[in-house]
Amino acid sequence: MENQSWFDNSALLTLAQWLAALFVLGIITLIVSIGVMYVVDKIQTRHTIRRNYPVVGRFRYIFERMGEFMRQYFFAMDREEMPFNRAQRSWVYRAAKNADRNVAFGSTRDLTRTGTIIFSNAPYPPLAEQSVSPQPVKIGPYCDKPYSPTSYFHISGMSYGALSPVAVKALSAGAKKAGCWLNTGEGGLSPYHLSGHCDVVFQMGTAKFGVRTKDGQLDESRLAELGRHDSVKMFEIKLSQGAKPGKGGILPGIKVNQEIAEIRGIEVGQDAISPNRHLEISNNEELLDFIDKVRTITGKPTGFKFVMGDPSWIDELVDSILNRGEEAAPDFITLDSADGGTGAAPQPLIDYVGLKLSESLPILVDKLTEAGLHERIRIICSGKMISPADVAWAIAMGADFVVSARGFMFSLGCIQAMQCNKNTCPTGVTTDDPKLQRGLDPQDKSERVANYHKYLEYGVNIIAHSCGVTDPRQLNRRHARVIKPDGESISLADRYPLPPVRRR
Repeated sequence: MENQSWFDNSALLTLAQWLAALFVLGIITLIVSIGVMYVVDKIQTRHTIRRNYPVVGRFRYIFERMGEFMRQYFFAMDREEMPFNRAQRSWVYRAAKNADRNVAFGSTRDLTRTGTIIFSNAPYPPLAEQSVSPQPVKIGPYCDKPYSPTSYFHISGMSYGALSPVAVKALSAGAKKAGCWLNTGEGGLSPYHLSGHCDVVFQMGTAKFGVRTKDGQLDESRLAELGRHDSVKMFEIKLSQGAKPGKGGILPGIKVNQEIAEIRGIEVGQDAISPNRHLEISNNEELLDFIDKVRTITGKPTGFKFVMGDPSWIDELVDSILNRGEEAAPDFITLDSADGGTGAAPQPLIDYVGLKLSESLPILVDKLTEAGLHERIRIICSGKMISPADVAWAIAMGADFVVSARGFMFSLGCIQAMQCNKNTCPTGVTTDDPKLQRGLDPQDKSERVANYHKYLEYGVNIIAHSCGVTDPRQLNRRHARVIKPDGESISLADRYPLPPVRRR
């Protein structure tokens, strides 16, 4: 019996030792694994979140993957999130990564909701090999140096300061690979915009950052210097933007470092609050005078950006242009949507002021067409345009070009954390914090920018071919329909019939 008891105790002791050894081994293995993952995450450059938040950042991708199976039980559906839903962001991410963009089991889009756009497929679409490349479209026929881009999809205005230097570098290099332009936003021309050697559109905001004197007036010598720069192709005078019409740009002082201050011509650490309008422009005649001044100094196409309020203003502007003659017209108009994006703005303006692009674009196109100015004044549109369907609709409505800011931010890795104005962007896109910027590798992200552009235009081509045309620029209002309140659809050509050109 004693031997048996001793044996039992010895066996239990041995088992406990084994369990303790296994526990210690498990802890050591866990620590080593975490250490390895930490090193791998810090070294790799493809995933910004993992690089900025080693190990714990991996859970985002796990949850993102598991969400496909679990969200039907616990979370909102793919199309219920704002300002961009999960389905929209997911498509951009897949396009940017050159991943599979096909989906299964049917659409999650509500095809019965009033205002929904659907495209009219042709019974005998052209074969894939019959597709043709878009032709260049000339902007600024009366300029010394007109601009003729081929692509119809470009990068909208995002200022250096609002965006990090690494984000701007990635956009610049990506734009060069994609063959599209990069708008500087109102923060001035930085070395990072030029680093990728892409085409650049210089945006002049109401504070004239980058072309201002110390007292905020236009520095004509600096403007002329930019006009001589080969990379700068056009000049855009910003009257207003969709997210904050009637309010100038806002860059919190926490983001105004020495470099940004020098580029903009302002003080370090002070909030950069732009006036709500250009001091030189208080009516249509002064607007046309200022456009002519910038175009004369630079020799390059010049237009303006605005968000539409009362449409009757366009009639008044058109009358002023016709009284002066076509040469006095802006070379382009960039029409922003009331649901456009921004890094910082008062909520009353974001939520309640301005017209959405779905209403304002057909109004602008019709009024310029009626006046016989649509070929003279190119129309660029922006505002939540991140998918092939968005771009195809805009072209069908009569836009010449479409620009996107947030779509390209998503291609950089933006996760819609809504931290743009707090300098705490976890993906390094909208922060000057070096620790957060480190996670964004410009070389890798430039490839994603180019991929996103490539596959968006590829998607537009798919829609165009389905509609029976070989070039997306051949899309017109007859190729798309809109859902009415009664649930039935009507052709855009019938909903928005193009007016005849009026006699002058």
